Amino acid sequence: MTALVDPTNPPSRKAPLVWAIGAAIPWVFLVVAQLVWFTLDRQMLWLNAIAATATVLGIVVFVGVVPVWRYRVHRWDIGPQAVYTRSGWLVQERRIAPISRVQTVDTYRGPLDRLFGLANVTVTTASSAGAVRIVALDCDVADRVVAQLTDIAAIGAEDAT
Repeated sequence: MTALVDPTNPPSRKAPLVWAIGAAIPWVFLVVAQLVWFTLDRQMLWLNAIAATATVLGIVVFVGVVPVWRYRVHRWDIGPQAVYTRSGWLVQERRIAPISRVQTVDTYRGPLDRLFGLANVTVTTASSAGAVRIVALDCDVADRVVAQLTDIAAIGAEDAT
């Protein structure tokens, strides 16, 4: 019987900053729209104040709190028999994918990821639950994870798919 492992490896230390910047981008557009609204319509100052307060609260939560919270939750691990991940912030998900079910291993690097030297690894399995994602890894760590998963999957002669 295989013991369940609680994943222990965190994302890169740069992950909260990247997540905060990614979350801030849509808020910048909202702030600009509210400033335009304020300059064009000075009749409803009370409504502008309510909208500005809600925007500031949203920025504090989604740009300030959520990235740090996500960093404290997100973990990953690779054992000889499975890939383990824990992710989320409000709703947390723990995924365990047997190595024998691994079909492909991919990396993804968006613009912010490239700017900060990060990569995301997607492990596609024969599962209706979808792929397992290990997010916000330093590029060298992501390369090692891909090589390790490829080696482990190649060793397993049995195919559970």
